[in-house]
Amino acid sequence: MTDQTPGVALQLRSLIKSSGELELSLASIPVPEPGPDEVLVRIEASPINPSDLGLMFDAADLGTVTASGTNDRPVIRASIPSNLVKGLATRVDRSLPVGNEGAGCVVKTGASEAARSLLGKTVAMRAGGMYAQYRCVKAAQCLLLPPGTTPAEGASCFINPLTALGMVETMRLEGHKALVHTAAASNLWQILNRICVKDGIPLVNIVRSEEQERILRSAGAVHVCNSSAPTFLDDLTQALAATGATIAFDAVGGGKLAGQIISAMEAAINRGAKEYSRYGSSTHKQVYVYGRLGRGPIEINRDFGSAWSVSGWLLTPFLQRIGSARAQQLRERVVAELKTTFASKYTKEVSLSEALRLDEIAVYGKRSTGAKYLINPNKRG
Repeated sequence: MTDQTPGVALQLRSLIKSSGELELSLASIPVPEPGPDEVLVRIEASPINPSDLGLMFDAADLGTVTASGTNDRPVIRASIPSNLVKGLATRVDRSLPVGNEGAGCVVKTGASEAARSLLGKTVAMRAGGMYAQYRCVKAAQCLLLPPGTTPAEGASCFINPLTALGMVETMRLEGHKALVHTAAASNLWQILNRICVKDGIPLVNIVRSEEQERILRSAGAVHVCNSSAPTFLDDLTQALAATGATIAFDAVGGGKLAGQIISAMEAAINRGAKEYSRYGSSTHKQVYVYGRLGRGPIEINRDFGSAWSVSGWLLTPFLQRIGSARAQQLRERVVAELKTTFASKYTKEVSLSEALRLDEIAVYGKRSTGAKYLINPNKRG
């Protein structure tokens, strides 16, 4: 296969200046020649995930966003509150490539057999810097997609699918039998819900509005609790008692929600308690925080004894924890069910320059339900 690759190509980069100004722009970078064990991929699809928004905008105030430059090479700037700049010292004045995962066609390879076997094939990658027209990666970093799979269908086959599978796997490893998920109207939730339905796992969903509650129930969710409802804690306790869920994955992080979940777990467990204990239930209650939709501190009201924990959860350390063999099994399940259990839907496909338009940022920057964007770096416009 021959491909007339250019000498330079565009890549979206994020820069935080020492002045406290964030800048997003498109940089022209040399297109590298792949080494012996590498492949060059023409990127045709890369999703905008919450983790990508974190790197793109970090602590910037989106209410201060301005645009300059040209239609083809826009430049976006925003202010970062002065009290937050100090915490970003390690990335100040360092231009960082954006985009965690994506998919495209292998157009050039190195000399190794593993690399050459991928020439002309559609592959997915989780290698960083994916908001670029071309990306050179190790052949071993590529996930070969089944014949007939488009880059758009394979673009999100790492982060959300493996995160959802990781939640279920963590639940099983730690001896729980059901789980709780917050911010449960996301694209990730749709995947997690399908896994739980298919695997017979009770799932308690926490949302923030009546509209989100309707969406989940119409998708077949059984236990849906609206945190804005006056009956939220009673509803949550009832759902936890019905499912026996004692582990939660929280995308919100800040505020009272994590503490409320543990309190409700304790109340649900105590419904069946035969004796009083001043130390509370001995059943361990676990909340893993994996997102930061809530920027404030986590508030814990100690009304649930001593057998509890709130800690962080990230996909990469989890995959390292379970080992390469089990991680590969999870990836193989994703590939086998890519168009069913792990299918992702997008509301809009944009080019690199379109992704830096103010009207588009206003939509995907809100992280709203049903507003998942896909970047096609080689799309014109």
